[in-house]
Formats: sequence, structure tokens, C-alpha cells
Amino acid sequence: MRDIVIGLFEGPGVFPEPDHVRNVWPAPPDAQPALRSAAVLVPLVEHAHGMTVLLTQRTATLTDHAGQISFPGGRHAPGDASPEDTALRETEEEIGVPRDRIELVGRMNAYDTGTGFRVVPVVGLIRPPVVLTPQPAEVEEVFEVPIDFVREAANHRRERLMSRGEYREFWVMPFGDRYIWGLTARILEQLSRMLRG
Repeated sequence: MRDIVIGLFEGPGVFPEPDHVRNVWPAPPDAQPALRSAAVLVPLVEHAHGMTVLLTQRTATLTDHAGQISFPGGRHAPGDASPEDTALRETEEEIGVPRDRIELVGRMNAYDTGTGFRVVPVVGLIRPPVVLTPQPAEVEEVFEVPIDFVREAANHRRERLMSRGEYREFWVMPFGDRYIWGLTARILEQLSRMLRG
């Protein structure tokens, strides 16, 4: 699986998506001129029994996205030289994995969010053993999803809800009793299609 993942990023680095997928939840027009930069790490853990995707569940007390499932990441800080720097810094702050334990392999497509961010997903490989130290004010739990589950198209679907007077569609990837949705599910769905070729 390692070679397959690395091979995904040996081309031009732009991964086509149908328009109806890329724009299912566009940023509001008033957010377009001033999108703020952000990045997330898509951490792939290379266990002997198979690769997994590492995710976090945010604490219920956070102001933004409380209780939601997400990748480690956040907004660009003044000292960050690139999206990779942002993703690595946030990962170390949120779950305690130092940057020298992460092998970066490439970027996925950037996403403009309805909350006014342009988010760059950065894929990184992590070899066990991994010592996790979640930041208790931000991270309720860290868990892993098998990459084979993510790759399977049947595990991804679109749902919709009413927002600002109209129905908007979004990706979901339920996993056991966990409800993964929104941008996190959208990135996982893109990863699924990339892995399926």
C-alpha cells in the first residue's frame, strides 16, 4: 500500500473531481475574496496488519466544530512557510506526533469551505510505534479507520440538509457508531477515488 500511496503523487498533483462533487457546499460569495489559508494532515499509519487513516474527535467545548471528527490541522500561522508547515505544526500541537515522525508524500486538491477557509490536505505516512499525546482542550479522542474501508466506494454517500434557505449536499462516511461528515468526509471520499484509480 505504501508504494501505491506514494505513486498517487508522482504525477501533476491535480486530481479531477466532477463539478457536482467539488461544489456541493461552496463558500458563500461574501467569503470568496478573503479566504483564509489552512491545512490538514491526512495521516496514514503503516501498521504491519495494514494501513489506517488517523482521525481525531474534537472536544464538545470548542467554539468551532465542537464534537466533530476531523484531521489534525488548522489555520495558517505567521511562522508557517507552507501548507505542509501548517499541517505538521498543528499535528504536533493537537496529537503530539513530531514532524520528524511524518513522511510527507504530497498534497490533495484544496477545498474552499463555507466558513471562509481554503484548506489544503497534506498526506503523510507514519510508521509505528506512534506515541500520541492528544491536547485535552481540543481533542477528545484519536482513532483509526482501515484504509481498505476508506477505499470502498460503498462506504461513502451524500446527504443533504437545509442551510440558509436551501438544501445543500455534503459527503458522509459512517464508521461504526461514528458519523464522519463535511470536509473530512469529502477529503476521505477523494482519497477513496484516488486509491481506486
